[in-house]
Amino acid sequence: MTETLTDLAIKADGLVRRFGDKVAVAGVDLKVAPGEIYGFLGPNGAGKSTTVRMLVTLIAPSEGRAEVAGYDVVTQPGQVRLRIGVALQDAALDPKQTGRELLDLQGRLYGMAESVRRTRLEQLAELVDIGDALDDRIATYSGGMKRRLDLAAALIHEPSVLFLDEPTTGLDPLSRQMVWEEVRRLNAQGVTIFLTTQYLEEADELANRVGIIADGRLVAEGPPEVLKRSIGSDVVLVKVVGDPAAVPDALRALPDVERVDVRGDTVVISVTDGAKAVSPVAVAIDGCGVTVANLSLRTPTLDDVFLELTGGHLQGEDR
Repeated sequence: MTETLTDLAIKADGLVRRFGDKVAVAGVDLKVAPGEIYGFLGPNGAGKSTTVRMLVTLIAPSEGRAEVAGYDVVTQPGQVRLRIGVALQDAALDPKQTGRELLDLQGRLYGMAESVRRTRLEQLAELVDIGDALDDRIATYSGGMKRRLDLAAALIHEPSVLFLDEPTTGLDPLSRQMVWEEVRRLNAQGVTIFLTTQYLEEADELANRVGIIADGRLVAEGPPEVLKRSIGSDVVLVKVVGDPAAVPDALRALPDVERVDVRGDTVVISVTDGAKAVSPVAVAIDGCGVTVANLSLRTPTLDDVFLELTGGHLQGEDR
């Protein structure tokens, strides 16, 4: 069955963006349903932010097309902007304004009547937990408060689709948890959320589905648990003292071992049955001229999925 415009909150077909001879996004297809939290996961430099900038009409695609909230991002950018909220990595906040002044200005820019703006400001103050600080100058805000104020500004006009580009980068753990709670509350109210992140736990905690991007291409997509189960059942982590160069060959000969990767002084082994494999793994490593400093067993992460698909990790420099 083919979706109509109203079936999807976000749709992209063959989205490409070039900067000179450099391809930042190389043919991305996306389908995000209304009311979904979609996590867009990848290392810095993968093309996450460039994709978001095309979807929110800040830059035009070099090829392909995209629709957000039922409108084309190139031919109907004004209609798209009326229906989306956007909180990018760097909050564009005037430090001389108070939080209330900034939100009121945002409401006026959207043509909201004064009575509507007043009601909406009180709702947002409670929603993002700014409280009495709403009347303080933004220069006095902490990083977490600025992030939550930027989120409130993106929500002033009650958008149907909210884009959050790495919303918790640089935040302390408490502030990060608070932003997560806001995202969950907003989604419970029916807001579709497109969330880009480098944090594996953030995608795991929040997203109904994730898309993993590498070198400008979507390399995997699906619910986090399904993606993690697709690469095996368990992972054994072994921290060693000495040169681990000989370890992979010794481990690959074991019957339950599916993949071996060396990360610094840690050997990462994907196995079919962790409990069964731990003892043979320890014995095999002991015969490689290294000392086992620490051995642990865990389930796969999204980084393991990325490693399996690309041979790399969710680290790097963003475009």
